[in-house]
Amino acid sequence: MNILEHQLEYPFGDTLVEPGTTREVAPGVHWLRMPLPFALDHINLWLLRDEIDGREGWTVVDCGIADETVKAHWETIFDTQLGGLPVLRTLVTHCHPDHLGLADWICNGGARERWNVRLWITLGEYMLGRVMAAGDGSNAGGAGAARHFARHGLADDEALEKLRNRRDYYSKLVPSMPSQFRRLRDGDTVGIGKHTWRVVGGYGHSPEHCALFSEDAGVLISGDMVLPRISTNVSVFDIEPEGNPLALYLESLARYETMPADTLVLPSHGRPFRGLITRIAQLRSHHDARLAEVRDACARAPQSAADIVPVMFKRKLDIHQLTFAMGEALAHLNMLWLAGELERIEGADGIVRFAVS
Repeated sequence: MNILEHQLEYPFGDTLVEPGTTREVAPGVHWLRMPLPFALDHINLWLLRDEIDGREGWTVVDCGIADETVKAHWETIFDTQLGGLPVLRTLVTHCHPDHLGLADWICNGGARERWNVRLWITLGEYMLGRVMAAGDGSNAGGAGAARHFARHGLADDEALEKLRNRRDYYSKLVPSMPSQFRRLRDGDTVGIGKHTWRVVGGYGHSPEHCALFSEDAGVLISGDMVLPRISTNVSVFDIEPEGNPLALYLESLARYETMPADTLVLPSHGRPFRGLITRIAQLRSHHDARLAEVRDACARAPQSAADIVPVMFKRKLDIHQLTFAMGEALAHLNMLWLAGELERIEGADGIVRFAVS
């Protein structure tokens, strides 16, 4: 445990939930975990006891990737953890594959088509999910991603070829999308079982992230907006190359700073924790430090996003991690550029670099 983690409280200690099982962490709120084939090797998902139109059952919050192992774990949960009750709706915080991947499959009742229920999601997340699931490429791969990162200094031919070849990265993990959905918006309230949950919109990590806060339960399902051990990835990708996601993310954190300090935070990665206000202060400090590093580097010489990656990330990165590291480096550069602190220069080599104005 690092020094920052010592400042947080983990009410369930080091206990983790085994795939195919659940643990109740608050009345009517159950924690489950699914594996991921990445360095970040798990996602936390949530089952909320529910009742809709007099029918008892469950709301699923987030789904895991489309993978036969994950499907098998869900089948076990459907058969052993729901008390014989159906899923009544599937609610997804945002469109990234580990959250949205199996939404269509779960909405349709899994392998045995046990039920047919609606997907609840924000419009921005639904539409980008539809685009990437149907398209040739995504933020993490394809020809567009390779061109984007090459323009920002990635010169490793092998890495660029790997990026081009990842054009079906998203569609493999999210092979289908529900053709209909129920729209969620920031500030909406949703009655789930005995609790009222407020939709908390968040920006920067994804287009229109949806966290859920229940004041009466004292619980925040934070999705990827507030994580206990790692910082949320905030990236500039090819689809919005002049975007300012870091400014949006830092603005979004203010929505959580008014919540009670003892709120139980249920994150998508890592362990449930208390210490929300402390964690937000840590995240703000983290980005302040990264921005200072970027300013210093650009004051010494013009820097591309590829130049900034080793400044911000001191470890060896695989191709999956490199796409997010490049995107995050560019997010810090773009924030300073759009604030007028840096100027952006395209060189004769076609590479974009940033220098102190």
